[in-house]
Amino acid sequence: MEQQISFTDLNLNTPLYNALGDLGFEYPTPIQAQAFNVVASGKDVVGIAQTGTGKTFAYMLPILRHLKYSTQDNPRILVLVPTRELVVQVVDEIEKLAAYINLRVLGVYGGTNINTQKQAVAHGQDVIVATPGRLFDLAVSRVLQLKSIQKLVIDEVDVMLDLGFRHQLLNIFDVLPERRQNIMFSATMTEDVDDLISDFFIKPQRVIIAVSGTPLHNIKQQRYDVTNFYTKVNLLEYLLHDPGTYNKVLVFVAYKKLADMLFAELEERIPDQSCVIHSNKTQNYRLRSIEQFRSGEHRILIATDVMARGLDIEHISHVINFDTPKYPENYMHRIGRTGRAEHEGHALTFSTEKEQEDLQTIEDYMGIKIEQLNFPDGVEISKQLIEEERPQIRERNNPTKQRQDEDAPGPAFHDKKDKNKKENLGGSYKFKIAAKYKKPKTRGDKNYNKRNKRK
Repeated sequence: MEQQISFTDLNLNTPLYNALGDLGFEYPTPIQAQAFNVVASGKDVVGIAQTGTGKTFAYMLPILRHLKYSTQDNPRILVLVPTRELVVQVVDEIEKLAAYINLRVLGVYGGTNINTQKQAVAHGQDVIVATPGRLFDLAVSRVLQLKSIQKLVIDEVDVMLDLGFRHQLLNIFDVLPERRQNIMFSATMTEDVDDLISDFFIKPQRVIIAVSGTPLHNIKQQRYDVTNFYTKVNLLEYLLHDPGTYNKVLVFVAYKKLADMLFAELEERIPDQSCVIHSNKTQNYRLRSIEQFRSGEHRILIATDVMARGLDIEHISHVINFDTPKYPENYMHRIGRTGRAEHEGHALTFSTEKEQEDLQTIEDYMGIKIEQLNFPDGVEISKQLIEEERPQIRERNNPTKQRQDEDAPGPAFHDKKDKNKKENLGGSYKFKIAAKYKKPKTRGDKNYNKRNKRK
């Protein structure tokens, strides 16, 4: 049996050992152990590991180990992340590791006053953690100079590309120094991610801890078959009436409207125990909701998929998929919020009849069968349907109704009239016109032409 290495086996320095001791960390996770020497070598690195495995420490430990003290104003380390919440989280993690290091760290993101961030940048920073949009705005304004960047870290790059940040990433690459170390961490390897690596990384070394799609063995996965939205709400309410078991619950929904609807229902049924976050909420509202959930003031947090990567909250007892995700990767990232740092986790999924195909795709992707639970007798099965669940009534003469044969001509199609079916005569056309009308004999004699017109 292979002996587990501890942080003392890594080539760290005393300030980092002291910080890890304060945090109570003794053993690195597999990604932290395997990535340390690779990142420290200065070569380009691609790390693939499941969410919740400590990727932030995996790249920051070797970076901070070899980052020398400097008084220069321009930052030397740039960390790009997809969401504002992840900016706050990564800055917090770096500050924990740098507790005994003289290090200047700044997080910048959209949705807040850019002038305040410009002033903070002007004071001088060593590490910048940013979302792509706000970073590019600061770089264009010339307040943030990126000419001294030595290491570029792109965290959760697959989510960043899913959110449409590829164009902004390319713009940022254009203003960065060519000689730099590129470090990229992701939970999944997609074609878009692979293309980005091929275009901008130089012979990267890959550190792959778990193949994307392998089940998280410390998470108990179960599911319910549920008929519709309001029945799901009834089932959720039934489960949440056991606060001893469901003491810290993260509920994922497909889109923002559904999140607000569910929040309103829970507030009416179980008042003052829920909070909600999605991209339409203000930054202060989102941060406040996360802090209320983290502190235990609220035991239920409702979130959309975009937030699945930006949350690192300890001791989440349950992740509940209020709907079944269409993509297996999203399922993996959702349930990865529980069972973190080797703790036991529990994931429940609610599936309607229409979502059975998505459920089958998830099971095939993970190579497991998710245990189905019997629907509780005490839960009312509602007949009320939300707008998305009602049958779609298609009017016979509705102009927006799609035709069965999209290639067939529509009612407005007709053949051209004969007079409009002109032949393309090419270069010979001008000669035919010239032969028919001929040119004036004295082309430049204006008086001759005038006299002939009068006749």
